[in-house]
Amino acid sequence: MRKAVTAAIGGVVAVAAVPVALTAIGFTGTGIAGASIAAKMMSAAAIANGGGVAAGSMVATLQSVGVLGLSTTTNAILGGVGAAIGYLF
Repeated sequence: MRKAVTAAIGGVVAVAAVPVALTAIGFTGTGIAGASIAAKMMSAAAIANGGGVAAGSMVATLQSVGVLGLSTTTNAILGGVGAAIGYLF
């Protein structure tokens, strides 16, 4: 029974932690927050690409996730991984 509980907790924490972490570093629901780690990442990516952020790049993907959230499939994967890790503890 204990393993099932820790697996469930691990799954919930994994799914809930990603949006919180992205917001904390500056990938928010309204776009990239000024003077944040995300803003610095965007600046570096733009400089590296000659002035723009490449579509499909890590910054572009994280910005999309920050605004739109994670897909159902990604949440399921995160939940499964979190549950597996939780099961080990």
